[in-house]
Amino acid sequence: MPLEEEQPAPVNTQAIDSALSELDAHKDAWAQASIDDRLRLLETLRVNLVRVAERWVGAAVKAKGIPEGSPLAGEEWTSGPWAFVEGVQHLKGTLAALRDGSDPLQGARVRTRPDGQVVVQVHPANHWESLLVNGVSAEVWMEPGVTPANLRDNMATFYKAPRNHGEVALVLGAGNIAAIPPLDMLHKLFIEGQVCILKMNPVNDYLGPFFEEIFASFVAEGLVRFAYGGVEVGKYLTDHPLVSEIHITGSERTHDAIVYGTGEDGAQRKAADAPRSEKRITSELGGISPVIVVPGPWTEADLAYQAENVVSQKMHNGGFNCIASQVLIMPEGWALKEAFLHSLREVFDRVPARRPYYPGADTRIAGVEQAHPDALAVDPDEAVSRLLVLNVDAGDREEYGFCNEFFAPALVQTSLPSPSADEFLRAAVAFSNDRLHGTLGATILIHPETIAGLGAAFEDILSTLRYGTIGINAWSGVNFLLPRSTWGAFPGHTRDDIQSGVGVVHNALMFDRPQRTIVRAPFQPFPRSLTGERTILPKPPWFVTNKQAHVVGRRITYFAADPGWSHIPGIFAAALRG
Repeated sequence: MPLEEEQPAPVNTQAIDSALSELDAHKDAWAQASIDDRLRLLETLRVNLVRVAERWVGAAVKAKGIPEGSPLAGEEWTSGPWAFVEGVQHLKGTLAALRDGSDPLQGARVRTRPDGQVVVQVHPANHWESLLVNGVSAEVWMEPGVTPANLRDNMATFYKAPRNHGEVALVLGAGNIAAIPPLDMLHKLFIEGQVCILKMNPVNDYLGPFFEEIFASFVAEGLVRFAYGGVEVGKYLTDHPLVSEIHITGSERTHDAIVYGTGEDGAQRKAADAPRSEKRITSELGGISPVIVVPGPWTEADLAYQAENVVSQKMHNGGFNCIASQVLIMPEGWALKEAFLHSLREVFDRVPARRPYYPGADTRIAGVEQAHPDALAVDPDEAVSRLLVLNVDAGDREEYGFCNEFFAPALVQTSLPSPSADEFLRAAVAFSNDRLHGTLGATILIHPETIAGLGAAFEDILSTLRYGTIGINAWSGVNFLLPRSTWGAFPGHTRDDIQSGVGVVHNALMFDRPQRTIVRAPFQPFPRSLTGERTILPKPPWFVTNKQAHVVGRRITYFAADPGWSHIPGIFAAALRG
C-alpha cells in the first residue's frame, strides 16, 4: 500500500523574518568593516574548524553509510574540512596583502598567450603545496580584455572603493559535497562583502549545527544566519524583500523555478524570458562532464592507473557529484582501446558498491536503464546498480547520456575517429562543446610524450574547449580543492539557458574576470613518474582506490589548519602506502 504523500511542514516565517531583519541591520557595518576586522573573524573559522572537524566527518560518514574505518572516509575529509580550511587560509593571505598594500600575486607566474590571453599560475602557492601535491599545478585564464597592465585592476574590486551600503545574500546549500555551503558563504562574505543566510539542503542539514559552531562569531555579530526546511522555506527566502542576491549550488530546474516559477506559468515565462524575480542570481548547476582519452604510447601500468582515475571521477561520493565525469570519449581504432575498457571494468568490479544515499538515485538510474536496456550492470543485485553504457553512437543527437545529467553511478562511453592524436583531440573538443549539456568541467587524459608531440598546438586546442575547469590528467573535480583557482561554469550562459550556471566561487585571489581554470597532474604516479615527469606524487587521495585516503585526508586537514614540518612525515608515510 503506497504511503500517503507528506504535506509540507509549515514555514516559521516569524523566525525567518527575524533572522533576515538582524542581517539587514548589520549589512552596512559589514560592508564598511576594516580588513583587520575581517581577518579577525576569518581566524575564528580556522580555530573552530579544528574543534569541529572530527565530528563533522563522523556525521557525514554515518549519514552516507560509509563503513567504519573505510578509506572512503577520506572523501569526507578532503571535500569537507580540508577544502574549507584551505579556503580560509588562502583568503587570509589575500586580505593580509590588501591590508599591507602588497601584491596578492607576489611570486605567481603571469604569462600572456600568443593570442593575448593572460594566464596566472595560482597553484602551487607556496613550498608546502609544492611538496604535498608535487606535480599538480593550476592556472587561471582571464577573459579577453584583461591585460598584464590591467590585471590587478581586475582583482578585489570590493576592496578598492568605499562601500556605504551592504546587501543580504541567500546561499542555497548543496546536499552532496559538505564544504560547498560554507565555501559559498566565504565567497559572499569576503569577496562580495555581503552578509549571508545559509539555507541548508534537507539531504545534509545534519551538518548545520557544525557550520553554526564554526561560524559562531559571525552569528554573534549579526553577519550570518541559518535556515532549515524544504522547498517552501526556500521559496519564502528567495521571494523575501530583504534578500538582495541569491547563490545556488543545485540543479538547472531549481534555478528556473526561482527565476520563472513552476508549472505552465513558469514554462511560459521562461519561453518569453519574463522572470518573476529580477534579483541577481549566481549559480553552479552541474552538467555533463566528458573525460577525453587521447591515443598514445600507454603501457599496461598506464592503462590500469588511468582506469582508476576514470572510476574515481565517476564514483567519488558514490557518483553524486555535479562534476562527476559522465561521458568517456575514446579514440576509435586505437590499438589499446579494448584493453583500457577491460581495465576500467576490472576497477569497477573491485571497487565496492556504495549506499545510494542521495534521494532519487533509483529513479535516475532507471532512466538510464530505460534509455539503454543493454547497459552493463556492475552489481545487478544492488538496489541501485552502477551502470556502464558502452559503444554509444556519437552521432546520435538524441542520446540520453549527452543531454541528461545522471547524478548517479552511471558512465557512458562513446568513440570518435582517431587518425592522429591532434585530429582526435580536436574532434573530441568540438563534440564536447557542441553536443554535451553544460560547461562546468572536462578532463583530458594524455601521455606526456603525446603532449610534447603536439607542441604549441596542445594549448591552442585547450583554448577552444569551453569549460570552466579543464583537468589535464587530473579529474576536473580536483579544482574544487584548490581555493586560489576559480570554480564555476564557462562564461556566457544566459538566464533562460542557464546550463551550468553563472559566476564563480572559491577564487581566493578575487579575480573579477576569470574565464577558466586549467589543472594539471602527473600522468604516472610515484615512483613510475621518476622516469618521466619527475614528480613524487603517489596515488592521489581523491582516488577511490587509495587505501590510505582516510588517514591522508585527516592529516592534511590538520596540516592545513596549522602548517609545520611536524606533520610531514605522517602525511608522507600514509600517502606512500595508498
